[in-house]
Amino acid sequence: MKPHKYRDLIIWQKARALVKIIYTVSQAFPPTETYGLQGQSRRAAVSIVANIAEGSGKGTKKDFNHFLNVARGSLFELQTLMILPNDLGYITTEVLNDINEKCIELEKMIYSFQKRLS
Repeated sequence: MKPHKYRDLIIWQKARALVKIIYTVSQAFPPTETYGLQGQSRRAAVSIVANIAEGSGKGTKKDFNHFLNVARGSLFELQTLMILPNDLGYITTEVLNDINEKCIELEKMIYSFQKRLS
């Protein structure tokens, strides 16, 4: 398999934009969450974009698909990690819904990309 140019992949671009949103939103979390929800949500967001990039450089479609599965898992983790700050009053339901919509869109795009890889 010829490596994909990950920077040209729309899923990578959307995942990268999501990282920026998560960093911005989580900046408002209280200092007590620096190593809790703030750090964990940032790591999950970074994991999505990083796994798309890493998988694009692997030698087989099967390998790339594996990394896309890991990225989707991190995406689901991120969705959960955004529900909790909403429960705790750190983010509004409007912000949560906006992030959730972006996550669902990205999830569908990754899944569609995986289908084309097969």
